[in-house]
Amino acid sequence: MRLRHEVMLFAIGGALGFVVDAGIVQSLVSFAHFNPYAGRVISFLVAATVTWWWNRSQTFAARHSGRSLMVEWLHWMALMSGGAAVNYIAYVVCLMAFPSWHRWPALAVGVGSIFAAFVNFVSARTLLFRRPKTGS
Repeated sequence: MRLRHEVMLFAIGGALGFVVDAGIVQSLVSFAHFNPYAGRVISFLVAATVTWWWNRSQTFAARHSGRSLMVEWLHWMALMSGGAAVNYIAYVVCLMAFPSWHRWPALAVGVGSIFAAFVNFVSARTLLFRRPKTGS
């Protein structure tokens, strides 16, 4: 039951991260005329920070990392890099396969996010928030 609850909350955090990621990259491309590849790096960093906050306070609220906030965030960013690589590869493949998506990179963000979700959940749960919190 706990695992199902964590998966559901992780999916909500992922949806939140998607909105931030896609919104930022789409805004950078549409309004600031950023290259969609470079804009995606910026959007990932912000979205990963938002999902870290959500997951530490909601999804894995009953678990702890045993790290300070800064070290936990750095560990999160390092772990999410695996999912980010999967996500970015799918993103690039979409942009190459559908050149019109250069104007609408949020579509490619969505495809990449689907592929990366499993990788990110498993690494977050098993490598960072692996220990249940105990009463103090």
